[in-house]
Amino acid sequence: MKRFIVKLIGFYFNLLSVFSSKYAAKKALNLFSTPRKGKISEVQSNFLDTAFKEELSHNQNTIMTYRWSGEKQTILLAHGWESNSARWKNIIKTFQQLNFNIIALDAPAHGNSGSKSFNALLYAEFINVVVKKFNPSIFIGHSVGGMATVFSYHKYKFATIKKMVLLGTPSELTDVFKRYVDMMSYNKSIERQINNLAFERFGKYPKDYSTAKFLEEAPFEGLIVHDKKDSIIPYSDSTLIKNSFEKSKLITTQNLGHSLNNNEVESHITDFIKS
Repeated sequence: MKRFIVKLIGFYFNLLSVFSSKYAAKKALNLFSTPRKGKISEVQSNFLDTAFKEELSHNQNTIMTYRWSGEKQTILLAHGWESNSARWKNIIKTFQQLNFNIIALDAPAHGNSGSKSFNALLYAEFINVVVKKFNPSIFIGHSVGGMATVFSYHKYKFATIKKMVLLGTPSELTDVFKRYVDMMSYNKSIERQINNLAFERFGKYPKDYSTAKFLEEAPFEGLIVHDKKDSIIPYSDSTLIKNSFEKSKLITTQNLGHSLNNNEVESHITDFIKS
């Protein structure tokens, strides 16, 4: 049923493109940028209430941050699409036991943060605001949260960064758009206009944004974790990143899916940041 609805929406937008491909592309891009999930449940809220909450801002958008104080290095956590900071609950508890200082933020249009829409470039700006406030030395990002973390580092060259962990992270922004176009069965005119609209909004095309390329001269250590059968972000993205990120190591998991939210991955992360 879900697949049928997706194809029906794609057919409708393709029909719109006969009259105006730019209008159809705007509708398609808005759909792509609007999360359906990511709001905080009551159970998640109870956990996040254990943190010290602080609202920051970027261009009148609220950035909700959560802090669990510790005496060791500061760790920044950036969640992925249609999620929120509560997804880190288990590993936050481990970090607390190890006495790390922990900062998590909700992405644009997710959790308790503002904005009506989401994209990795706006997320990168949110991350920069949080970095300037808290000066983390360890960065951990899941999925597009990892991509946004790298985009933010590339633009602002954070001086405090010592280690970065990327979990199920996409490499090429153009491939992210391409997978969306293919899933929706959009025609070529919509695909071209989506790229043009991206240029109008950000001054660059999606092909100009690459997690792998942006890490080519990274001076810090990295850990990349990706599941071989990830159905959301292809495993091949992790090898692209690894080949560019000289000081990184890649850990391949099996049958853990895209979320990578379990004890095995947690152990890899804690071993890496403690080393």
